[in-house]
Amino acid sequence: MASLQVTEPLHLFSIPSEVLDNLALRPSPLAQTQATQAPVEEEPPVGQSVPGTASCNLCPGTNLGDVQEQRAHFRSDWHRYNVKLRLQSPGATPVTEAQFTNLVDGLEESISGSESSESNETDPSEDKVAALLHRTRLKGKSRSVSPEGRNIPKSPILWFTSTDIPDTQLGVYATIFSTQSSPEAYVEELREMQDGGEDGRQWAVFMTAGGHFAGAVIRVSKSVSEKEAEEAEAAAAASAPVAPKKKSKASKAPQKPAFFLEVIRHKTFHRYTTRRKQGGSQSVNDNAKGPAKSAGALLRRYGEQALKDDIRGLLAEWREDIEASERIFIRANTANMRIFLDFEDSPVRKNDERLRTFPFPTRRPTQSEVVRCVTEVLRVKVSHLTEEALAAQDQALLDSLPKPKPAPAPSTKPPPPEPKVAPVKLTQEEERTRDLWNRMLDMVRKGRLEPLKTFWEKQGRDFVGGVDGRLPNWLDPKDGANATLLQVATASAQPEVVRWLLEDLRADPTIPVPPQLIKYKDGEADDDQTAYDLAPNLEVRNVFGRCAYAHLDWWDWQGKGRVRTILTPEVEAKQKREEAKRAKMRERAKEREAAARPAAVEESEQPKEEKVVKPVDQKPKTGPQRLGGSGTGAAAEMQSVTGLTPEMRARIERERRARAAEARMKALGAG
Repeated sequence: MASLQVTEPLHLFSIPSEVLDNLALRPSPLAQTQATQAPVEEEPPVGQSVPGTASCNLCPGTNLGDVQEQRAHFRSDWHRYNVKLRLQSPGATPVTEAQFTNLVDGLEESISGSESSESNETDPSEDKVAALLHRTRLKGKSRSVSPEGRNIPKSPILWFTSTDIPDTQLGVYATIFSTQSSPEAYVEELREMQDGGEDGRQWAVFMTAGGHFAGAVIRVSKSVSEKEAEEAEAAAAASAPVAPKKKSKASKAPQKPAFFLEVIRHKTFHRYTTRRKQGGSQSVNDNAKGPAKSAGALLRRYGEQALKDDIRGLLAEWREDIEASERIFIRANTANMRIFLDFEDSPVRKNDERLRTFPFPTRRPTQSEVVRCVTEVLRVKVSHLTEEALAAQDQALLDSLPKPKPAPAPSTKPPPPEPKVAPVKLTQEEERTRDLWNRMLDMVRKGRLEPLKTFWEKQGRDFVGGVDGRLPNWLDPKDGANATLLQVATASAQPEVVRWLLEDLRADPTIPVPPQLIKYKDGEADDDQTAYDLAPNLEVRNVFGRCAYAHLDWWDWQGKGRVRTILTPEVEAKQKREEAKRAKMRERAKEREAAARPAAVEESEQPKEEKVVKPVDQKPKTGPQRLGGSGTGAAAEMQSVTGLTPEMRARIERERRARAAEARMKALGAG
């Protein structure tokens, strides 16, 4: 049986029945190795650095001789691509310089640019590094994980083979098949696609980006009646006798069969939504940095809303055609996808099984770009490779996959944390009592005697338990837990509160202080300290002495109370005399210091007077001299202030400047 010949271009919905009879899906080498290929050890990166030379830790095979080469390498597109690739995909393998050159050579020109040369807008993806990263990101979106932990990319094209056409492979985009179909049913679904129905098959295509929009409803397949009429016409033409024609030198080459594609509806428009040479829509910028208030920002917001209204109005107008479409292709980012789906009575639903996207890079939305993308999906790819070439290609694909990551070491689980003790919930009465305690202690520590007296008369006696009652245990030890009010007032240095507690309330000064308030001296302390030992100054201690003298029979002041001195009128008068004597001695010391300052000032000014009375007609000294004079006067001035304090030196300097100012004023008056 003679082998069939496949004529290109081959339309998706016009595949000959002879080709479909023995067509079978070619198994992917990636699927075959998911269960059979074991993890291999990680190999070193391609390219080795020369020992003794500088190299880049990221780019494999770099040998940088000097600083200039290092700077040139770090500015190169190769290094920038590897850096951004690592940031985009931390597990990605950096490429060598030769691999990067091949990637750049295979990059399509103007992958995201405009088809029109009149447009002044600049797309950021025109940079080849950004375009390569964009292509890598698109490929990385269709990856699955194998049982060995390897990232297995899913090819957007499915390849079919037939025994009737040896060394020939047919490729069809997987996006045209139903999402509910299994790979085994793809061939049968291809056969069903050849039936165009009564009116043929039609697709709806919408593309939007950067404020541009293009939409179309396209008939991609002829109806059954049209195909039958076309076949009958071809058969009649083949059977009819053909008159011989003279051969001419200008005979044309045989024409390729026509590729059927009929545009039923189409619409394109543009709105100003993106800032020139900056990229990104105004709404995205507002969400990231806050709403801008410039005139351009207002225009871009208006353009976004107008674009949304125009697209939704077009969808409503084309509702019948969209509902009759077999596939709906939408090329838009996440934000723009909401324009088509997120509104009431939308003809396109979120979970619509007909929704598709183009599995290849697209250019700016235009009518010609819509036709190009649909043509690319409809065109069946034809490849002529032998079995040996296919095996080598499969092996190269497997070798290019990233190596499996080592299995993580089993981690020992830390012991479970101890359960936290939930805080005890207080009742309203307990919370009120604690609040009263805190208010009273605050008045004691700050010496607010009058509010304290009022508070004690109204509420203090009810919950404290008497003036000698211990403070509650729930207080912090530093705040006086288990202490008395007298001890807290004494430690806070509030003599008026101490006097009121001792004399008016008859607080007990012999109660020992709690351990946390005991004072230590040289590392030692008495265990039986009382409130008197907590007094920080003489004024508070004198309050205890006066009260002990006035009410000697109340307590054992000098025994258990540890009051050292009972302040009788004679003792208090003696203290006052000693204090007055000490004050007088301090005053005399200040007077002696003040009297010593003028003498030091006169001594310091004497060399200056001698310099003034020096005869003017004295002959100048001969010989080399220093700039500024001999320095005798300056040396004398330095000697005059030697040994004085900084305050005395400043005072001498002020007086010297005052005399100089008076001399200038007199000279001006005499003139």
